[in-house]
Amino acid sequence: MKRYKLLDHTADIGIIASGRDISEAFVNAAYAMFDILTDVGKIEATDDFALQVSAENVAELLVAWLDELLYRYETERFICNRFVISDMNDTSLHASVFGEKIDPARHEIKTEIKSVTYHQLKVEKTDDGWKVQVVFDV
Repeated sequence: MKRYKLLDHTADIGIIASGRDISEAFVNAAYAMFDILTDVGKIEATDDFALQVSAENVAELLVAWLDELLYRYETERFICNRFVISDMNDTSLHASVFGEKIDPARHEIKTEIKSVTYHQLKVEKTDDGWKVQVVFDV
């Protein structure tokens, strides 16, 4: 199963991420966001932090999850390439996030993401597992 694919979108960047279960789809959406930002293959997962987010429903939880990761990138310059969701339901998740602070000698920022949007937001169960769709304002 492919982690994600890019969506054609006029001015922004959209993704559709897939997973065998909903937590894997959320992990793949986070991976896609950082893959848009930089070359995730050059990130050394030497540091980690715990993350807990909550929301009113599962679609808003996806936005809260990605928003919090983007906030850590913007405020701490922390880039991630591995995500382990240990507990999740429709309104909350607990995760461990692995990555490192940006090293300008090794990490080129390809595309700055301004925000995670609600435009065309989808979280759905499919015959093959789960699929999430999100558009990033760039």
